[in-house]
Amino acid sequence: MSNKNVTQSAKFSAQPQDPLWLAKFIDTYQRLSTDNLQLLADVYHQDIVFTDPMHQLTGFEQLKKYFNQLYQKLSYCDFTIEHVIAHDSEAAIYWQMSYQHPRLNSGEIVTVQGSSHLKGVGDKVIYHRDYLDLGAMLYEQLPLLGRVIRSLKNRAANA
Repeated sequence: MSNKNVTQSAKFSAQPQDPLWLAKFIDTYQRLSTDNLQLLADVYHQDIVFTDPMHQLTGFEQLKKYFNQLYQKLSYCDFTIEHVIAHDSEAAIYWQMSYQHPRLNSGEIVTVQGSSHLKGVGDKVIYHRDYLDLGAMLYEQLPLLGRVIRSLKNRAANA
């Protein structure tokens, strides 16, 4: 799932003091693709609670199914972790996701900023909540709806 037109930036590295669950999460997400989704089993606890702007899932089987469906539709996806704040068994991860979907943004790459709140237990993530602008990620990338949303944003900004 690579795109030769995309320049890969330097990857964020876990710090020696980071717990194992966090180090594994950072490493895995920066390597994740349709070819290696099995790596998720090394990161997530069987009782994972995962929330994003569209879903709330409980249990690793639901999460695995969600990722399989999501990544099947993408021709490219890359996470760049930009900053991590960690304390005990929790962390805030600030990231940039670049993805390519043939039916969104005329097939061009879309880049979205986001963050995740994580909680770890043992060597696995048991809680993962993503925060991102769903409009910028999805709705603005649709041909007709995207134009309407961008027009509304421009009007609001200039009001």
